Amino acid sequence: METNKKILIFEDDISILEIVTIILEDAGYEVETSQTSHDIIEKVAALRPDLILMDNWIPNIGGKEATKLLKKDSNFSHIPVIYITANSDIAELAKDAGADDFLAKPFDLVDLEKIVDKYLK
Repeated sequence: METNKKILIFEDDISILEIVTIILEDAGYEVETSQTSHDIIEKVAALRPDLILMDNWIPNIGGKEATKLLKKDSNFSHIPVIYITANSDIAELAKDAGADDFLAKPFDLVDLEKIVDKYLK
């Protein structure tokens, strides 16, 4: 089933990027990736994603600051951001960043699909 929904993933771990990209493309989503977050506004403006997956530990400014920048921008603040990190205090980090939801690493791929579907179906 073709959804044509676009997901932008900010993650600097190549192996995670590859797996997540394959899973989401198989589910019918268009996937774009970025290994840095300092240019989040430019990337989001260019790609117009329907959903963003954000890693906490991403260069150069980190997921938290990048998410805050996005959520402060009235053009893009409506785009759901799902925070993904291995931190034990992920719920608090996601809340501080202004993210819409979170998924703890390592995550089950079924859980990944569920949380994406929740925002895009």
